[in-house]
Amino acid sequence: MKARIGALGAVMAAALALAGCDAIAPNGGIDGMDIPEVADGDISEATMKDVTRILSSDEFEGRMPGTAGEEKTIALLTERFKAAGLQPGNNGSWVQEVPLIEITGKDYAPLTIAGKGANIALDFAKDWVGVTYREEAKTTLANSEMVFVGYGINAPERGWNDYEGLDVKGKTVVILVNDPDWQADGLDGPFNGRAMTYYGRWTYKYEEAARQGAAGALIVHQTEPASYGWNVVESSWSGPQAYAQRGENAPPLTQMNGWITEDAARKVLAAAGQDLDALTTAAQAKGFKPVPLGLTAATSFASDFRSFKSHNIIGILPGSEAPDEYVLHTAHWDHLGRCTPAPDGDDICNGAVDNATGTAALVALAEAHAKAGPARRSLVFLAVTAEESGLLGASYYAANPVFPLAQTVGGINMDAFQMAGPAQDVTVVGPGKSQLDAFLNTALEASDRSLTPDPKPEAGYYYRSDHFAFAKLGVPMLYIDGGVDLIDGGIDAGTAVAKDYTENRYHGPKDEFDESWDWSGVMADLQLFFRIGRMMAMSTSWPNWNEGDEFKAVRDEACAAADGGC
Repeated sequence: MKARIGALGAVMAAALALAGCDAIAPNGGIDGMDIPEVADGDISEATMKDVTRILSSDEFEGRMPGTAGEEKTIALLTERFKAAGLQPGNNGSWVQEVPLIEITGKDYAPLTIAGKGANIALDFAKDWVGVTYREEAKTTLANSEMVFVGYGINAPERGWNDYEGLDVKGKTVVILVNDPDWQADGLDGPFNGRAMTYYGRWTYKYEEAARQGAAGALIVHQTEPASYGWNVVESSWSGPQAYAQRGENAPPLTQMNGWITEDAARKVLAAAGQDLDALTTAAQAKGFKPVPLGLTAATSFASDFRSFKSHNIIGILPGSEAPDEYVLHTAHWDHLGRCTPAPDGDDICNGAVDNATGTAALVALAEAHAKAGPARRSLVFLAVTAEESGLLGASYYAANPVFPLAQTVGGINMDAFQMAGPAQDVTVVGPGKSQLDAFLNTALEASDRSLTPDPKPEAGYYYRSDHFAFAKLGVPMLYIDGGVDLIDGGIDAGTAVAKDYTENRYHGPKDEFDESWDWSGVMADLQLFFRIGRMMAMSTSWPNWNEGDEFKAVRDEACAAADGGC
């Protein structure tokens, strides 16, 4: 699980108090969706236990991509998918090869800021971090003019362009994190108020800077709008960085993407005769104009490269009437391999909860759908690689889909089931974004469960797991976490479970299988997922993103160009 559960324990207690945030109307507020009635699925708890136990055993060595643990994972999932009644999903093969490259920066020079009498040297890790996505042994940013571009957003559908009238080719842009209206109390505003949109994510800001031709992009780190401290940035952006290898006609890249601390940013802007707070206020208003700083940035560093291959694992249950229309179930099979040892010397990050449980859920749901017989549409079960490295397997599939995205109805992502026991609710991350809410609400009503909205919408958690790779390219996706209001103990008990996992097991050697786990809550969640997937697969409707959502335009464009499907 990529950068979500670590914050969960701190926000769960606020969940019900925020029930008015990120809420959706009954049936998604959507008329005209064809939502067939479906029966409960025959979902095997024994399968969940067996597959989770095996995947998280020491024999699999933490399931690091490119290791013997990957080979064992492919063999196990292939065997279990086949036994469940699935067919190979990639033109007769169970796998999709994912070419990866690992880039490790080294020998960093200071980031030197010059001009207007200033000569500021910022130290790597302490004041700034940066990487290149280019496969070049040496990166040199030389005397690059600096421009403050506000939030770095170009959103035509919202009438907002922070780059308007500016040529940034060869320049270094300085960008604020999150959206212009992230401090709003509610969800009203040009960028959905308090709820982060994709325009607020650092990934978007680097992509847009590259599209604009910038040589460098520096995001100003501030803890509250980023939702994490500088220590997270420093640790995540130093050391090896893995990426999917780029193919032909790939999008443009900057020379260097990085972050700068708030203190360093204030110092640099002051040297330019500017104030960060004043610039931030200006950038939050529509019609903001970028501000040339009269300064230049320079740095250099070297990079080492390692190429290797990993694999997505794909099974399909073909549809009976519309086999060329697809409903996705996704989960990442990978984890961290060997990691910092625990006090007892254990150095295998087994990843039992994260995400052997979600991978096992693919097998259990595949079995249940096969037992129920073919649905009208095809059901795809996709175990993706390298989520922990940045959603790489999901992103590679989305860019190189086995099944056309315009013929993919939508999907459900499953990441890290907590063994907390049954809950009266489920936590929905990113509700109100698409017409899939109608299917979700119908399934909740049938299960007599309630919805707790994302308790921290400003953190943008919807953009931090594998489903996002598909959403970004237009495919409506649901991301549902376990509930916060436990039947036994309520919210206090749910908070305690999340805190215990976060502090004692998350991304560490003690995320191990436990024979005493209570699976009842997980099985209830899987029943909900089965019902949603089955309804989507039996439906004739093509759910879209809601009006105003940042992904609707790309879906509409893809559908307009498609011969069939949406």
